[in-house]
Amino acid sequence: MQRQAWHILSGGEICKKLKVDPERGLNDREVTRRLVEFGPNSLIVKKGVNPVFLFLGQFKDFMVLVLMVATLISGLLGEVADALTILAIILLNAILGFIQEYKAEKSMESLRSLTAPEATVLRNGTVMKIPAEELVPGDIVMIETGDRVPADIRWLKSTSLRVEESALTGESQPVAKNNQPLLDEYVPIADRKNMGYMGTVVVNGRGIGVVIATGMHTEMGIIADMIQDIKEEETPLQRRLAQLGKWLVTISVAVCVVVVITGILQGESLSKMFFAGVTLAVAAIPEGLPAIVTVALAVGVQRMVKRRAIIRKLPAVETLGCATVICSDKTGTLTQNEMTVRRIYCEDQIITVSGQGYDPKGDFHGIDPYKDKGTFKELLKCAALCNNAVLTKKGIRVSGLFRGKRESAWGVDGDPTEGALLVAAAKAGVWREGLERKEQRVAEIPFDSERKRMTVLYKEKGGFKAYVKGAPDIILELCTKEMTKQGIKELTPERKKEILFINDEMASHALRVLALAVKNVEEEDQNGEVEKNLVFTGLMGMIDPPRLSAIKAIKVCRAAGIKPVMITGDHKLTAQAVAKELGIIRGMETKVITGVELDKMTEDDLRQQVMDISVFARVAPRDKLRIVRALKENGEIVAMTGDGVNDAPAVKEADIGVAMGQTGTDVTKEASSMIIADDNFATIVAAVEEGRGIYDNIRKFIRYLLSCNLGEVLTMFLGTLVGLPLPLLPIQILWVNLVTDGLPAMALGVDGTDPDIMRRKPRKPNESIFARGLGRKILIRGTMIGIGTLLVFVIGLWSGVGLLEARTMAFTTLVFSQLFHVFDCKSETRSIFEVGIFSNPLLLLAVATSISMQLAVIYLPVMQGIFKTAALGAWQWVLILIVAGGPSVLIGIARTVRNAIRRSSLMVSR
Repeated sequence: MQRQAWHILSGGEICKKLKVDPERGLNDREVTRRLVEFGPNSLIVKKGVNPVFLFLGQFKDFMVLVLMVATLISGLLGEVADALTILAIILLNAILGFIQEYKAEKSMESLRSLTAPEATVLRNGTVMKIPAEELVPGDIVMIETGDRVPADIRWLKSTSLRVEESALTGESQPVAKNNQPLLDEYVPIADRKNMGYMGTVVVNGRGIGVVIATGMHTEMGIIADMIQDIKEEETPLQRRLAQLGKWLVTISVAVCVVVVITGILQGESLSKMFFAGVTLAVAAIPEGLPAIVTVALAVGVQRMVKRRAIIRKLPAVETLGCATVICSDKTGTLTQNEMTVRRIYCEDQIITVSGQGYDPKGDFHGIDPYKDKGTFKELLKCAALCNNAVLTKKGIRVSGLFRGKRESAWGVDGDPTEGALLVAAAKAGVWREGLERKEQRVAEIPFDSERKRMTVLYKEKGGFKAYVKGAPDIILELCTKEMTKQGIKELTPERKKEILFINDEMASHALRVLALAVKNVEEEDQNGEVEKNLVFTGLMGMIDPPRLSAIKAIKVCRAAGIKPVMITGDHKLTAQAVAKELGIIRGMETKVITGVELDKMTEDDLRQQVMDISVFARVAPRDKLRIVRALKENGEIVAMTGDGVNDAPAVKEADIGVAMGQTGTDVTKEASSMIIADDNFATIVAAVEEGRGIYDNIRKFIRYLLSCNLGEVLTMFLGTLVGLPLPLLPIQILWVNLVTDGLPAMALGVDGTDPDIMRRKPRKPNESIFARGLGRKILIRGTMIGIGTLLVFVIGLWSGVGLLEARTMAFTTLVFSQLFHVFDCKSETRSIFEVGIFSNPLLLLAVATSISMQLAVIYLPVMQGIFKTAALGAWQWVLILIVAGGPSVLIGIARTVRNAIRRSSLMVSR
């Protein structure tokens, strides 16, 4: 069905266009025809991947195929335990990958749950209930409080109708609806007051509307289609590991072939060299790498849970570490989602109000509320009484199990705007509960989108009193007098203009401004005259203030080279003011783009300008998706937050989709990679820090594993090349692989993070895993391990201890060289003396276990027979420890001195 701007047409024009009589509805014949033409009013789910094929697809990865070959070879060599271990690693990775991908396919089921099961419709002049999926364009539907809107409709009639559209638009406040046509064709969805959308909920009143779109043609359907059309992409880590796997296999196989050929040419038997070459190949390829990556990511997940971030897809942990842009909603994430009165205009002066959220503790700057008994007190009394919200203690938080300070978490039941007024009054000791002991509410005229005001009538000693609040221009029109320090005075037209100017000035700071007025009411005036000849008391301006933690987090983002971007459904001025306070907009920077301006941009225009824009206001669902895609086309790694259904496509499209844990819909959570439990922007930044730490740890154990494997390969290669006997037997190589590649590497993968981790710029998405000197470090240390092992082997042969002891010396040197080196790998910039040997207890335990296993192989007679080893003497251990540990000590000293000189230079330059 062709999309049309239904909101600019009148009800009569729409019914004429849809060929329906609003008094009788469609007839059965026309319904049948339209059902065939437009299809059922349901969301169509594209055929997903068969779970069996999804599971089998986990074995297509290049490194997994290499591991499967390694399993086969280990089995042929008789190393059944090694083969079973590798097989377990393969199956574990396959199961984890399957679970994550299978969950990702469930987004559509959550989306379908938002559709209404039934609808009340007018057909053939009769009102009836039908399954909502049978609705067609042109149907006349009747909706009341509590109903879910069953399709996209244009309202024809409304009575006090308010609809909660946060699932679609992200707006937390219910929207008042009417049936009046709009003038602007490009009005954002959130501002289309005459439209109703599938999946939204009526919270007040009732209405009659005509269906203008069903099923996949609705706004919800368009979102569903966008979710399904988004293709999953590999994360930077997945791309790096695939590249690393191919590189390792190619180099390892080539070197092993050279070792085999060289040995045969020097007279070694074909079978002996074949098994030596195959064993070396198995040792050279770090089959534990995928398992250690999985463990490192899993540990990262646990760390993030402690910091209130819940990871749904493991690779997102690492991807967060290279995020360059974080796109965040404003309400509740960057702000407190607690409306707070910031400014009050009373008695011709501006009073600023301090305090946090709904906590009734705060100060008034410019007046003493406890001494003032005049206009200001009357203003606060009006704010408290013309109000239906309730201030509550939401819960008690306790630090520790049985001890700690008790803290109250204040909240508001009811409208957030009324809550803000209630809290402002409470800060001055004005509580509605106290006032109502002396006064009794007898009537109320509720707020209405057309009247734009609310009035309550209270009975007090000597008569009745009306308290009124509403839009300043409306209230001032109803006021004839003003309360001042000198008493009640006439409110002249000139004075009204002055007050409206103050209102505009407050609104320019993104404050939502309400005017408040009072009136003493005679008994006979209660019907119809209550809201006339009011006495103006003042203005109160409120805003949803930024989270203090978000302000700090944005500073951290800036230092870390991450661009924060606000994408909100709020108005331009509000977005701009909050962004300045948060630090998203700095200095004279004022560029804020609205959804209407965005609609006029081509994809090329947006791609060229998007990097210069930090705030997007009044945006529609399609806009968010366009913004994310434009950022990605500029090479950015994008994290996108979302809570409503409208955010789901952009959340899924982003490199890291972040859903809100408290306010997020199930659809958005299913589409996301990560859920933040406290809906706080600072939690996202904490997750970025953890992501960077995880990637650092992955680099640490890649450095460790490859250095060690290179040392093993060089030991065999150089020994064969110079005509020496085999320095290591195949079973000894496999043992080294088990002792050093297992527990120490695993413990290194859960190491702590460097303190300066959030002062670095993000990694480039195309950065090699060996960037920033890692490849050079691997080559240098691997060569040192290989040459050192071979040197000890040669010394052993020259000393006359025999081949068995010389080989045991080389064997032990290789193991201990690697165990010393694991401590070097704890940091790429700081020495082991700066980091601290005891900073990772798990690593110490792993190294101690590995040493114990190696000593058992050397000194236990049973193990000596299996591994062809001999007991070593004191001089041999001295030689082994000097050769194995010397490089680590020297490198540590050199790095400590270099860092001390660098810090001194920085202090002098400052």
